[in-house]
Amino acid sequence: MALAVQPKIEHAHDPFELERLAEELELREKTRSAALRDDDGEDSDSGVPNLPAYIPLSHDNKYLNVEEFNVEEFLLSRSYTSLPDLRSELREYLASLKEELVKLINDDYEAFISLSTDLRDEGTRLDRLKQPLNGIRGQILESKQELSDIQSNIQAKLKKRAKLREEKALLQLLLKISDSIARLEKLLAIGMPDDDSTDSLELSLQKLGPHNDDSADDKLPANRAKHLARVAAEYTQLLYHVSKARGENCVFIHGVQWRIDRIQSTLSSDLDSLLSTTLTHLTEGKPESRSTELERAKWVADLTECLRTYDLLGLWRDAEDIIRRQVVRKFVKKTIYPGSLGAPHSPVVPHTPFHPNAPEPMLSATFAGPQTPYTPFTAFVPKQAAPYSTTGGMPGSKKLEPYLLDESNDSLARLYNNILRFVERDVCYIMEAAENIRAKSSHTSAVQDPANSLISSSEEEKGFSILGNVVWEELSRAIQDEIGGIVFAAGRPDEFRKHYETTQAFLRSIELLAPSLQAVVSFRSHESYTIFEKRWQLPVYFQLRWKEIVGKLEESFGKTRLDVALSKDIRPFASSQASAVWIAISACWSAQIFIPELCSRFWKLTLQILSRYRTWLSTCFDAIDAGPTSTEQKASTAASIGRPSTPVSNADAPSPDSVAADDALLKQYAAAVVDVLAMDSTVHTLFKQEISVILPDGGDSEETSPKGLEHSNPSILTSIIPTLSIMIISILTRRCCDALAPVKSIPAQLRAMSNKRMPSEASHFVPNVLRPVKQFFTIGHGDGGPGAHLRDRYLKEYATEIFNAVTTRYINYLSAWKKTEESLKRLKKGKKPAFSLFSGTSSANDENKDEERIRSQMILDVEAFGKDAHGLGVLVEDNSHFKALREVVYANDGD
Repeated sequence: MALAVQPKIEHAHDPFELERLAEELELREKTRSAALRDDDGEDSDSGVPNLPAYIPLSHDNKYLNVEEFNVEEFLLSRSYTSLPDLRSELREYLASLKEELVKLINDDYEAFISLSTDLRDEGTRLDRLKQPLNGIRGQILESKQELSDIQSNIQAKLKKRAKLREEKALLQLLLKISDSIARLEKLLAIGMPDDDSTDSLELSLQKLGPHNDDSADDKLPANRAKHLARVAAEYTQLLYHVSKARGENCVFIHGVQWRIDRIQSTLSSDLDSLLSTTLTHLTEGKPESRSTELERAKWVADLTECLRTYDLLGLWRDAEDIIRRQVVRKFVKKTIYPGSLGAPHSPVVPHTPFHPNAPEPMLSATFAGPQTPYTPFTAFVPKQAAPYSTTGGMPGSKKLEPYLLDESNDSLARLYNNILRFVERDVCYIMEAAENIRAKSSHTSAVQDPANSLISSSEEEKGFSILGNVVWEELSRAIQDEIGGIVFAAGRPDEFRKHYETTQAFLRSIELLAPSLQAVVSFRSHESYTIFEKRWQLPVYFQLRWKEIVGKLEESFGKTRLDVALSKDIRPFASSQASAVWIAISACWSAQIFIPELCSRFWKLTLQILSRYRTWLSTCFDAIDAGPTSTEQKASTAASIGRPSTPVSNADAPSPDSVAADDALLKQYAAAVVDVLAMDSTVHTLFKQEISVILPDGGDSEETSPKGLEHSNPSILTSIIPTLSIMIISILTRRCCDALAPVKSIPAQLRAMSNKRMPSEASHFVPNVLRPVKQFFTIGHGDGGPGAHLRDRYLKEYATEIFNAVTTRYINYLSAWKKTEESLKRLKKGKKPAFSLFSGTSSANDENKDEERIRSQMILDVEAFGKDAHGLGVLVEDNSHFKALREVVYANDGD
């Protein structure tokens, strides 16, 4: 009871003055709430934002209800409260907590005291309850042990039952294996070793029936094929069961393994015998004893069923080997031998009726054949084109006629045509049947043990590949071994290329007979195809052609001077060397030399020929520039052009030898420009029309890329044209300046004339100033000048350059004459004149009249000179040099 009274005593004394603090707190809250309402009203009126609301501390504060109190977060949440206010607030909250604690103690004090009274004597009761629990625990443990024993017994029985079930399944599997072996031995007529029977193969053949004309089974050959198909299906199931039993390490399997091997060998032998017999009936029957179409259709069905059986067993290579031996090899031995190219070929008689008057289809540019993959840029183009196709042959199949080669005057083409006819007649239906089986089959055989599997583990490719593994492997071997010394001989390039293009056309014709795209891909990826293509000595052929082309070209480059010839045979070129270069380039891409596989080499040779031609041109003009005549001409040109004010006498006129040398140089330079332009045009045309179609889309570098000609050829050839143009312009300029020399004698001639009339026409030398340009471009002259072919392209350019140089010389002459006249005037004024009664006035008048006539004559000459230049295409009115010349002349007139 003392405990109950103590809290009330403390509450009575109230040492912490809690009641007073509570009253003060309540008053403070009321005052603060009233102040906040007043502030909110003022803020709403003035537009000042509201301050954060004050939230007193309570039990619902999220910072006080956490397991770990965080001082920083709590202080941040009360950041708007000062520390003294916060301390006061915490103390108030502590006081409220204490008050609530005291209240709780006082409210539950009586219940707390009565708890000890209510628990009196409960220990005895718990002891009484504890006594039966030990017995119950023992019973539960006994029951648990019994259940565990029962569960163990049940698990043991289940395991035993499962083992028995597995043994039963294994026994059933062994019974299936035994029954399957017995059934297969019965189907294959295989006897036990102790039986008085013949060989298993003979028994099998007796069971299936003999092969003669009187046999009923021979009339229905499909029965044998279906019988073996059933045996093969049973055998694959047997191998599956054996593989499962062998996983259990059954001794029984080891005991019957010899019987399984015997079944395998017997089945393989029967299949080989059936396939050989079927192929013999289909290919080797004599024309008068061949079967009817109905019987032939049944044999084809028998062949298809037999191939399907081979596919089921995975014996693709065995079937291909039999087809190779029974069909292809016999024909190849009779057809391809060392003297086969010179021996006449007997025609291949077709099995089915044909139209005697219908021509055989040929490969041509106008008839591309069916949509079977065809290697682009095949060089062989037959001369004949007569597409014809017929339907016949095997029932349910469409017969494609072989696309034959043009065999006129070509023994190799006749041999290949004979092979194509044979493939179309005796192999196509086999390839079609095998391809149909390959397309329908998923090429997944039953799970077999490696020891018993009929599928060779070394074969990576599954399915039949008759075209590659049978036809081409045998043909390529025979061609390489028997006639390879003739076909692949590269010593005679013309015959080698003929053999190469004929053989490539033969390969494309074989591909046209392929039953599917997959067969063509398999054919091209076959090892024998790769080896056959490597036998062609294409690098040797290219070297021989290189020597032939380059040798002729180097013969024409033996001279260091252009052989200019105005012949129609070399047009549009002007020299025999340029014509030889074009012949060499054309030969690289001609149908008689070009081979598509050497495209990159011929492309490189084309660029080398162009570079060699450019080097030869540079060598020729370097030799011309180094000659003594050229050195003298350059010196005279520099003297006449560099010192225009120096008077030139008639004794300095060019000699006939120098004129002839200039004509020869102009002819050489003009011919070189004509050749370069013609070469650039013709090579670009050849590139766009032929080379760009043959070249691949890309290259390893810019020099060997298809677009290399577009960028490299102009820099190789046309880069020399500016230099040649400068040389031509310099010679023509010197000649025109030489014709301008009489302008210096005009004052003396006019003063010496007895007839003092005013001039009315230009001087006689003006038409001769630009005459060298007209003669060069053949303007107004009957004889063809060196630059007649350059008139349309370079007349305006050359005439403008020459006109500017001559105009500058003209201005220099007039300026020199003016300075001379002024000097003479000053000299006369400096001298004291002698006394004369009559001659003084008349002499001054005559002098003025002479000067006026000289100026008039110069104006007429300049205008005539400009009119003559305008006729050559020079824009005289816009020419700054001519404007300066006119200013000089009219300025003199103004003076």
